[in-house]
Amino acid sequence: MTKKRILILGSTGSIGTQALEVIADNPAKFEVVGIAAGGSNPQQIIDQARAVNLSADHIAVARPESARIVGEALGGSVISGPDSAEQLVRSVPADTVLNGLVGSMGLAATLATIEAGQYLALANKESLVAGGTFVMGLAKPGQIVPVDSEHSAMAQALQSGTRSELARLVLTASGGPFRGWTREQMWEVTPEQAAQHPTWSMGQMNTLNSATLVNKGLELIEATLLFDIAPELIDVTVHPQSIVHSMATFVDGCTMAQASPPSMKLPISLALDWPNRVPGAQPALDFSQAMDWRFEPLDNGAFPAVELARQAAREGTGVIYNAANEEAAEAFLAGRIHFPEIVDTVEHVMLKSSVRSGVMSSVDNILAVERQARADAQARLQEIQS
Repeated sequence: MTKKRILILGSTGSIGTQALEVIADNPAKFEVVGIAAGGSNPQQIIDQARAVNLSADHIAVARPESARIVGEALGGSVISGPDSAEQLVRSVPADTVLNGLVGSMGLAATLATIEAGQYLALANKESLVAGGTFVMGLAKPGQIVPVDSEHSAMAQALQSGTRSELARLVLTASGGPFRGWTREQMWEVTPEQAAQHPTWSMGQMNTLNSATLVNKGLELIEATLLFDIAPELIDVTVHPQSIVHSMATFVDGCTMAQASPPSMKLPISLALDWPNRVPGAQPALDFSQAMDWRFEPLDNGAFPAVELARQAAREGTGVIYNAANEEAAEAFLAGRIHFPEIVDTVEHVMLKSSVRSGVMSSVDNILAVERQARADAQARLQEIQS
């Protein structure tokens, strides 16, 4: 059996480290041919490279100083700089690129992967949200395979019927650490409180986005693109147990759900070997034990991020939604604004923007819109603080 050559972008993050574990557990199926990371922990990159026997020229590290440290330890020259992940994709042959980078910085690597004709196992939802229909128009049918548990669940559920039989998609949300809170109660939330997700272990930005439910908004926008479905046909329900990862409802009234214990190893392994399942990827549910699954409506008043995302999906302005959120989230983490003001800032920037085309015609166009959204967000943040 020929091994699949896997390139992992964001190797030191939650998705990347779990992907390496999946690959280590299945040495006959997969081979790591390259890794990329930001460089906040150069020793971890060194350890990862040695564990999979990578030479220095198959490693990308964004921070130059960290790249120097990694290169010296491995006896070679490491690809470095802000576009190092993109360079790695273009220089290292692979069958599948797992993009687990954080934020819209993953866009260039996403485009490079599509251009190279490699399968894209996509965990970096922001690059698709920012790139929108431009990115989807460049990708071949089936070239992008979702890694997010929700989109993986949708893809699996959709195998139960034809595309014409699909009526609605149902996106599940844990509700985050402030489920049931009012806007007023969330006014004094601290970054430490927002970092405590009740179910998942994720990086700082993803955990904060889950607390505001911006993460669910990004997932809604991504689902409209991945599955070519109108945002009005995607329901969001709060499911605190995070056992049912998402659902598809068909025209005959049947709803198919994908259920498994909350772990990313199943969707990661499935994306790496799509459409084949990797035996023993994670433990299954134990139905000999009692369990309760609860579903609740989303409180859009306290958590307006999802409806704002629905608007962004209709207008094709996900890049504005994401950029404004990234700026506001950084301001909150720095203690400059209150928690509810993160999404308030996103709403303000979306209302201010005149972009309503729904189509981004080039990377330069996308980046220009993103820069303007960031500038608008910064101006609004200055107003809030003054």
